[in-house]
Amino acid sequence: MNEPTLYGRPAGHETAAVQVHIPTPIVPAHTAPLMPMQPGAIPAVASVVLPDGRVVTGYAIEHARPAPLAAKPAVSRVAVNVALGGVGFLAVCGGLLMLTTFIAALTALVTQLVILAAVVFGGWIAVQVLSASGHRGGTTVNIRKAVIKRNKFYG
Repeated sequence: MNEPTLYGRPAGHETAAVQVHIPTPIVPAHTAPLMPMQPGAIPAVASVVLPDGRVVTGYAIEHARPAPLAAKPAVSRVAVNVALGGVGFLAVCGGLLMLTTFIAALTALVTQLVILAAVVFGGWIAVQVLSASGHRGGTTVNIRKAVIKRNKFYG
């Protein structure tokens, strides 16, 4: 039951024939001559000591960086200036409308106060005129019986 296996097969089948396919490289029709170039920076060789004492040496591999996020399209300065100018114009128009409304309300208030003062003052004058014909607390002079000496009345 406990037969040794190789990749899940019984022990007698280890010598299976293996075919290896080697791809042929595609050579471009126009190849530029190779120019020797000095690398921009020599990569650093890293050595790592494993816990069992072995040393692994190799070049550091840069990790694949994610694609940069799509940059927002730049807003032109003209569009920003037009928008700010429009907001400023609307603010000025609103302020002028409020100022005009305030002036109209103030004019109406002053007009009402002048009319109220005229009515009150006119009423006071009317009361004074109408109450003068009555005999309240005043001196009544009978001109027929009065003696007139040098423009003075004596009664």
